[in-house]
Amino acid sequence: MKVRRTKEKENMYAVIGLGRFGFALAQQLAESGAELIVVDKEESVINDATAFTDNAFLVNELTRENLSNIGIQNCDTVIVGIGGKIDVSILTTLTVIQLGVPRVIAKANSVEQGCVLEKLGAEVIYPERDMGVRLANRLLAPRVMEYIALSDDISITEIRLPESVKGVTVQALNLRQRYGLNIIAVKHGDEVTTDITPAFQLYSHDVIAVVGRHDQVNCFEKFLRTYR
Repeated sequence: MKVRRTKEKENMYAVIGLGRFGFALAQQLAESGAELIVVDKEESVINDATAFTDNAFLVNELTRENLSNIGIQNCDTVIVGIGGKIDVSILTTLTVIQLGVPRVIAKANSVEQGCVLEKLGAEVIYPERDMGVRLANRLLAPRVMEYIALSDDISITEIRLPESVKGVTVQALNLRQRYGLNIIAVKHGDEVTTDITPAFQLYSHDVIAVVGRHDQVNCFEKFLRTYR
C-alpha cells in the first residue's frame, strides 16, 4: 500500500530504521500528531510501531522500488536512522534523495560516514556523540539543564538560577555586557516568557535560555555558583 499525503498543509515524515534512536524519534513525532511512515526489516519492531502509527512497513530490501511503493517520495522529511551498516545507510540515503524528498536527515556513527552522507546531500546527525557532548556540559556545569549547539562555537543553553537570585532584574544581571549572552526566554514554574525587557525580574529556580559562545556560558555558570 502506498501512503499519500492526507493533509496538504502538514508535513509528512518517514523514519527508516527503527533502532533505539529511530524508534524513539518516530514515537515522539507520532505522539505530536505528525503524519508518519516508519520502515524496518524486523517484524517485531514493526509490530511495536503499529501502536502509534498505521503506516508501519516491514521492508527487507530498501530498494528504490520498495521505498517508492510505500510512498516515501511523498514525504517532506525522511530520517535515515541506519547507522551501523554503512553501505546500507549510504545507499538508502542516496535512494531517498533520488526519489526527490526535499529534506533528508541521516544518522552517522563516524565522521567518515558523515562526510559521505553530506556529499550526497543529506543533513547529518551524530546522536551518540551529541548526547555525550550534552552530558559532558551538564556534568561540568551543574546548573545547565539543556544544551543545543547552533555551531561549533554558539549554543542555546538552559540554566537554572540559584536560590540566591531573588527579584533581580535582567538589567542588573547585565549578561550582555558581562558575558556576551542574550536571554531569549525565561521559564518560571510552568509559564514561559519570551518578552524579556531590562526591567524583567528573575527569581530563584527560574530557568533562563541564553544564546552565546560556549566559553561565555561556562563563565556565567561559574559566576552563578558564587552568586550572593
